[in-house]
Amino acid sequence: MKEMYQKYINEEPKIEKAKMIGVFCLMIVIAGIFGFVYEYIFYYFNSGMTTFYWRGGNFLPWINIYAYGAILIYLVAFKYRKKPFKVFLLSLIVCGLLELISGYVFYTFFDGWRGWNYNDEILNFGNIGGYICLRSVVFFGISGLLLIYGVIPLCFFLANKLSKKAFLILSISLISIILIDDLYNLIFARIIHTPRAIDIYKNIGIHYMEY
Repeated sequence: MKEMYQKYINEEPKIEKAKMIGVFCLMIVIAGIFGFVYEYIFYYFNSGMTTFYWRGGNFLPWINIYAYGAILIYLVAFKYRKKPFKVFLLSLIVCGLLELISGYVFYTFFDGWRGWNYNDEILNFGNIGGYICLRSVVFFGISGLLLIYGVIPLCFFLANKLSKKAFLILSISLISIILIDDLYNLIFARIIHTPRAIDIYKNIGIHYMEY
C-alpha cells in the first residue's frame, strides 16, 4: 500500500480511460456527500447546537457546488501533488473564486436569492458581501488536501482492485442516482410542477435552512 501511494504521488497514474471516467464519477459523488456532512455539522453549531438543518436542494445528502469545486481542484492542483502547500493554496483560490462568483451571480440575477449568507454566520471573519469569508476559503484549502491525498488515491485503489466492468457499474450507478436527484430538483420539478425535496422535507417537519 505504501509503495502504491508513493507511486501515486511521484508518477503519472497508469489507468485506462474508461476507469478514469469511473474515478471522476466517484470523486464527484464523494465530494458532494462530504460537503453535505460538513454543512450539516457546521449549521448545527451555527444554530447554537439546538437544531440540525438539511442543506442542499436534493433528496439525497449531496450538495452539487462541492462536486464542482472538486472538479476544479483536480484540474488545477492534481499535477502539483508533490507540493502539498501549493495544492492547499490552489484549492483555496479556485474554490474561493467559485464561491464568490456563484454567490454574486445568484444574488444579482435571481432576485436576491442566496444559497448561503456569511453575514448571518459564526466565524465569518473576512466576510465579503455574505458570499465568501476566511473560514470558508481555508476550509476549501483543507478540503483540497483531503481530495488530492485521500479521496483520489482511494478511487484509484478501487479502480485498480476491481474489474473494469465492476468498477464502472459501481461508479456510474452511484453518480446516475445522484444526478437524477439533482436534475429533478433543479429543473424537472419546476417544469412539471411537482414537489421538490425542499417542499417535501419541510412538510414532514425536517428543518431546512435557506436564505
